[in-house]
Amino acid sequence: MDRAPGLSVRLKLTLSYAGFLMLADVLMLAAVWVFYLRRLPMTPNRITILPSNYLYLVMLHFAPTAGIVLAFLLMFGLLGGWFLAGRMLAPLTRITDATHRAATGSLSHRIRLPGRRDEFRELADSFDTMVGRLEAHVAEQQRFAANASHELRTPLAITQTLLDVARNDPNRDTGELAERLRAVNARAIELTEALLLLSRAGQRSFTREHVDLSLVAEEAAETLLPLAEKHGVTIQASGEVTPTIGSRALLLQMTTNLLHNAIVHNLPEHGTVQVSTAIRPGSATLTVENTGEKLTQQLVSTLTEPFQRGTERVRGYRAGVGLGLAIVKSITQAHDGTLTLAPRAAGGLCVRVDLPVTAPT
Repeated sequence: MDRAPGLSVRLKLTLSYAGFLMLADVLMLAAVWVFYLRRLPMTPNRITILPSNYLYLVMLHFAPTAGIVLAFLLMFGLLGGWFLAGRMLAPLTRITDATHRAATGSLSHRIRLPGRRDEFRELADSFDTMVGRLEAHVAEQQRFAANASHELRTPLAITQTLLDVARNDPNRDTGELAERLRAVNARAIELTEALLLLSRAGQRSFTREHVDLSLVAEEAAETLLPLAEKHGVTIQASGEVTPTIGSRALLLQMTTNLLHNAIVHNLPEHGTVQVSTAIRPGSATLTVENTGEKLTQQLVSTLTEPFQRGTERVRGYRAGVGLGLAIVKSITQAHDGTLTLAPRAAGGLCVRVDLPVTAPT
């Protein structure tokens, strides 16, 4: 926004310092005049002096000296105020320079203002923290956009290849071609819907209501029961009434993603998934544990990144779009909760979601 030029803060502070100093001096001289000079004896050296002559003599000697003192103090106030204002505003100059750099896209610069904590240091530290988070967010968005472009390009490239093959070979079985195109198109639709859901959760554009996590977990388990039977996985659900505040649709999607991930990434045979809900001090907790191969903490720490599919666990068109746990993380953050992933000692993964019991203020 364009603004008309005005006085600098340093000049305003200088004039304020000088003006305050001059006001204090004038008040001091006035006090000297009122309480001291006017009360001197009217007959110094035993010589009677009329009041009018006395005041004239006092003013004759007092006024020039007072004027010289005021002029000196004015210059001293201006110079001293300019120097002190510059010293006081030096941190603000560094903060302003850093802000200009950030505005031009340079997010790697930090102020790192030395010294003990005061208002300027707190502002600089807050700015450094904000820019650090913004830099990480921008890097994450750029990485996400690159991965999303790559993932969306893959089904389109496969579709183009299948169509080219069909055009070059008119005698090819169209039924097989249609089936493969349907699978590729379904994957593209699934990825697009996941991206839309991830965007919706990140924007927090949803209505909050009272939700019972235990009912949400029960519904998700019933929905995925056929998939669990297909993979030879047993779902064990338990828990008590677990109230929280949020979007029921998003929380159901979050729970469904967790259970789907636990079913698909499980043992080849006789795998189990345990889902439970509970009330903890200040939070409503949803826990999903599954059996499976042993995972390292380093690998687990990357599973919530978009398009991360862990180890060589699932391949093919039904491998998922790599956004399941990323969506879980986004929904959890949108509900002001925390997501914790930890590898199980016997193999598999333990995921815990802690949500607030009441709505955030």
